[in-house]
Amino acid sequence: MAEGEITNNSSKEGVNENKNNKSCINGTDKTSEKKASMKDPETFCCLLQPGNADSSPDYIGIRRFLLARKAESSSYRRLDWRCNGKGYVAYRNYMRRPRKWEKLQTPSRPSTPGNSGPWNSRSGSFSHLFDAESWNSSKDQRSGSVASTNRSSSLSDSDRPRQRGVEPAYSFVGMHCIFDQCKAAAVTVLKFGHMSSDLLAYGASDGTLVVCSVSDPPSVLKQLNGHSKDVTDFDFSSNNQYIASSSKDKTVRVWELSKGLCIRIIYGVSPQLCIRFHPVNNNFLSVGNANKEITVFNFSTGRIITKSNFDSEVTSMDHDHTGQLIFCGDAQGCIYTASMESRTGALSRSHRYKSGNKLKCPVATVQYRSFSLMTKGPVLLSCTQDGSLSFFSINLESQGYLTLRCSLKLTSRIHTIRASFCPLLSLDKGEYIVAGSEDTHVNFYDLTRPKHTCVNKLQGHGFPVIGVAWNHGENLLASSDLYGVVIVWKRAKTK
Repeated sequence: MAEGEITNNSSKEGVNENKNNKSCINGTDKTSEKKASMKDPETFCCLLQPGNADSSPDYIGIRRFLLARKAESSSYRRLDWRCNGKGYVAYRNYMRRPRKWEKLQTPSRPSTPGNSGPWNSRSGSFSHLFDAESWNSSKDQRSGSVASTNRSSSLSDSDRPRQRGVEPAYSFVGMHCIFDQCKAAAVTVLKFGHMSSDLLAYGASDGTLVVCSVSDPPSVLKQLNGHSKDVTDFDFSSNNQYIASSSKDKTVRVWELSKGLCIRIIYGVSPQLCIRFHPVNNNFLSVGNANKEITVFNFSTGRIITKSNFDSEVTSMDHDHTGQLIFCGDAQGCIYTASMESRTGALSRSHRYKSGNKLKCPVATVQYRSFSLMTKGPVLLSCTQDGSLSFFSINLESQGYLTLRCSLKLTSRIHTIRASFCPLLSLDKGEYIVAGSEDTHVNFYDLTRPKHTCVNKLQGHGFPVIGVAWNHGENLLASSDLYGVVIVWKRAKTK
């Protein structure tokens, strides 16, 4: 018997019955409430018995019984999730999962080199809901140095039918602009300027460093030539007047952007792999190298202030917002925390997190964030070359002690592919990560989902995507690939 039928019949009886019958029904209502509060199975069996010819069935009692049973079963299911170590967010996502009767009938798209079809996860198909359209014509990408594409995709995220209970994580209206100055050289690293929404720079494997403006119209500001091998990393100063770059040619170069000139060269004895300005005192420049050490230089003089030794090559690093801690990753997959004195620049190792993976792979990304919804405090993201994403909480009172909160295993990579935090959507949304991939897509992941499914992807590159970076305004996402193409994606406005 359906709940809708029960309500209709009960409403009809309420209109047609006289006052005496109303008093009888009210009496049975009170009795049924007392019986529903009991846990006796015989009482429920009596309620489900069909009524006699003289008396009508107690529909109100049956309805209340069914609703009580429904709430009781869901409370048991939530209890089971808690017993398995999962919280309410995991249970809510489980209840919102796509079901067979809720699947949308969307027309199938033919598989082409630029449009590889929907991405299917074990828990359901999401890509046909969240994909940005693929520009599969490589001629449009290679037609000029800067190709501005303010057009949006023919089927934007707002026009697509959405599944009930499923919301897109990030939606994009299309490509904002494309840069391809590197002439088939891999763009190894790219970043937006400090507190800037339109200043973009990227380094390539041919040693060039290109500085661009993504404001309308997009343009190339400077092309910095000087490194003879791969640009491994670079960083903007706090005022965006200087760029410090590291390279496999064993040098660190300091560039003045207004003139486009190299004003200082620091020579090393091994490849320089990562570099960072101190967030508070820009006169300190920290550089990690293949000689298993981090060297702190004086930016003004180029002299060495201090050194700190580690167990393997230092491949990536990042500061906290105060500059008192440095987080770095090495070639064996370990994450280190080092304390730094803001006045003297002295370094001292505090903690080391050693991964349990038997396969030791270099850490490609170490990124710090001062707040997270999952931990209600500072967090750290690391990405290794074997496709392992790790999410740590940071205890600042214990000199940056790291605690692994969750991890995600992606497909193993041949190339060094970077990942990044995504902007916070709101205070009740998940924790999203964006990463490149060797399937030519830019993928978005939600770490709060039980199975960490991919929630969105951007299609447009024709080669493996190596680097990703957000601007300060969080409305533009830049991605670079192995063939030297940089695409700036424009994010849709959120309500």
